[in-house]
Amino acid sequence: MPIASLSKLMTAMVILDAKLNMNEKITISKEDKDRLRYSRSRLKKGMTFTRIDLLNIALAVSENRAAAALARTYPGGSSAFVKAMNNKAHDIGLTKTRFVDAAGLGNGNVSTAQELMQIVQTASKYPEIRQFTTQTRKSITDLKRKRKIVYGNTNRLIQRAAWPITLSKTGFTSDAGNCLVMRTKINDRPVIMVLLNSWGKLSKYSDSNRIKAWLTKTERSIIKKQARDQASLAKL
Repeated sequence: MPIASLSKLMTAMVILDAKLNMNEKITISKEDKDRLRYSRSRLKKGMTFTRIDLLNIALAVSENRAAAALARTYPGGSSAFVKAMNNKAHDIGLTKTRFVDAAGLGNGNVSTAQELMQIVQTASKYPEIRQFTTQTRKSITDLKRKRKIVYGNTNRLIQRAAWPITLSKTGFTSDAGNCLVMRTKINDRPVIMVLLNSWGKLSKYSDSNRIKAWLTKTERSIIKKQARDQASLAKL
């Protein structure tokens, strides 16, 4: 299925793997504009940011122009970047995952729930990705105008203490629907959730809560059954 901005997890891994200068200044250009879906952006032509700030906002709020600028300034340009994304997918054993752009705007960015789980597992090894995808509120500075852009995380569950989330990414296009991946804990058990094509903007959150409630209820039932079985054996 199309995976929209979940693709940015792979974008982040490719950038970090390249060991580029993360403090290098990158200026937003007209090439970074989304001409496929015409998504809005707070990053305007001529604004200048460090590479690390662009990576931060690309992950936390799915900034498409930030992802495009990261790909454009990669050695060899955007085409080389997309090739690196697909090579990375191959290296971690993905056979049904493909990328055509860094932001996830194209329908050619596809994967499966199972392979997205593998992407989350691999992305979790990067401290920067864990940090940037789970911070609730952050700002980056336009170095040209000395202005801050303040933003919050696109995953509203990040703000809830009941959800100890260690990695998160949302995504949306009309074709992919509302998407969400998370690495979290439920009853102290590590869990990776992958939700694709949720029908509504908020349904991915209600679905997550229902899955959590079901897992909790099921575990309690298993524990009770084990206790009854042990009690029965003790009587023998």
